[in-house]
Amino acid sequence: MKKQRKFLVGGGTVAALVGYLMFTGMKDSMVYYHTPTELIAKTTQDPTYSDVGVKVGGRVVPGSVHFDQRSLDLRFTIVDIENAQTQFPVHYNGPLPDTFQEGRDVVIEGKMAATGTFEASTVLTKCGSRYEAGAEAYES
Repeated sequence: MKKQRKFLVGGGTVAALVGYLMFTGMKDSMVYYHTPTELIAKTTQDPTYSDVGVKVGGRVVPGSVHFDQRSLDLRFTIVDIENAQTQFPVHYNGPLPDTFQEGRDVVIEGKMAATGTFEASTVLTKCGSRYEAGAEAYES
């Protein structure tokens, strides 16, 4: 009976440890991204929220992109896709993503500076293409 109890306690400890590691691993990898409207609301409500690194999804405003190829300095304005009235400038220093274009949806990661500019550490473009069957696909 003592051997069985030791086995159950040991198995329970291992199961708890594995569960803890799974939970913390998933918590670190699950990152929700805000819309520009949500980010502005959160930073207005709690100014210290701008110290937290966040992801923001939005659309690049056409005509706002300025990229210096020598210094890899990228500046553009992002706008909320659903609420086109909320927008703010973004600054990113790094290589331009291949599919980055004006009017394209992007996800940026970084922090909101006190100046109102979002200092991005990562810029990802969302794939705008979707498969849609052409008319010839319906012809037999």
